Amino acid sequence: MYGPPRGKGSVAVIDFATRKIEATWVIPGGGSPDMGNVSADGKQLWLSGRYDDVVYVIDTTSGQVRSIAAGKEPHGLTVWPQPGRYSLGHTGNMR
Repeated sequence: MYGPPRGKGSVAVIDFATRKIEATWVIPGGGSPDMGNVSADGKQLWLSGRYDDVVYVIDTTSGQVRSIAAGKEPHGLTVWPQPGRYSLGHTGNMR
């Protein structure tokens, strides 16, 4: 199942206390941000770009987006190390 390349491509930053969108990080030129993880220090959000064959690295302070070429349809991305001892599966759900 292959989706359309260069979709709208953005990530909404939500304040969970207020349930409001605080920022929207746009993928330059469009994209397909999918599953991923935040780095252990919280400085980077890594997401697979499933339909654009890339991985996105987003600076969580500035929202600046970098794309890294990847193989066909990267789906899901786990960043290690993550806090926790046991993986509960999927994209870095740890306990």
